[in-house]
Amino acid sequence: MSEHRVLDHVDDYLRLGREYDCSDVHLPTAFPPAWRRYGQLLPIWADHQPLTAEDTERLARSFLGEREWNRLQERGDVDFAYSNSEGRFRASVIKQRLGYELVFRIINSQLRSMEELDLPIEHLTPLTRYHNGLILVTGAVGSGKSTTLAAIVDFINADREDHILTLEDPIEYVFESKGCQVNQREVHSHTESFAKALRGALREDPDVIMVGEMRDLETISLALTAAETGHLVLGTLHTGNAPRTLDRVLDVFPTDQREQIRIMVSESLRGILSQQLVPRADGNGRVLALELLVNTAAVSATIRDGKTFMLPGIMQTGKNVGMITMDESLRRLYIKGVITQEEALFRCEDKIQMRTFFQS
Repeated sequence: MSEHRVLDHVDDYLRLGREYDCSDVHLPTAFPPAWRRYGQLLPIWADHQPLTAEDTERLARSFLGEREWNRLQERGDVDFAYSNSEGRFRASVIKQRLGYELVFRIINSQLRSMEELDLPIEHLTPLTRYHNGLILVTGAVGSGKSTTLAAIVDFINADREDHILTLEDPIEYVFESKGCQVNQREVHSHTESFAKALRGALREDPDVIMVGEMRDLETISLALTAAETGHLVLGTLHTGNAPRTLDRVLDVFPTDQREQIRIMVSESLRGILSQQLVPRADGNGRVLALELLVNTAAVSATIRDGKTFMLPGIMQTGKNVGMITMDESLRRLYIKGVITQEEALFRCEDKIQMRTFFQS
């Protein structure tokens, strides 16, 4: 690329980001325009000058509506779904010390199926056919949680004849009703918060509720209540594996409530899917590494007794129901030649055991 001037509109950068298969586009003050491509954050042009505060303010004004601009001035940040001729994006604009920073997550407008994502369909399908309970998709920011959750919801949409309600911040993938009636609500646009939307959802006769992010005590508490009272609830958490996910859910509650919550979780949990996107050895994109916990009798007893540290051992012996640890998933990808030894070692939980595996 030879053009290094500051472009006139954010759409010009977003078009480039989508064209070059990026996941995010960054337009920060005091740094050149950048994008995240296959997990790496790099300048779009190596010799581009850093953007000035005036540049980023002009770019922010080029796409923010009056409501979003006013919210940015009042709160210092704004997040919403942005659409243009290139597709849909999750937009985030913040005020920081040097000026504004604009970050866009590029949303693949084409819903991908569970088959396309190489998810363990044989073992996930039974979880989606429960009429109540809790399914969690977890992982770090940028690990593909939203894409996986959308694929599962889309499968339910085609597989069942029910009412699906999604609560998102912002709406990313758009679902067309298939076998199910699908309603999508966006936090800030259609409701004040996840907690208020969840409280209202219980009066809207849903069968399946998707919660974009379970981030606080009230939201987690309401999600557990919904899972117990005849709803299948799907949600995301920013946790790295199944044991930490359960610890996170329990730790948000006051100490005197945790025994009761352990019982609730042990009974309502259906499964936890934790994932990472790992760079391929050939440099051609990233591949999904995933951990799957299925709530068997042994898992339920372990949760109820507060012994989540025992879960990795139970998962290693639960392969007949599809359970797999993250380390085992990484080993399989390495054996197939899909990822490098360095990536497997960097991303695993038990580094001593992984080193022993490589030395054997």
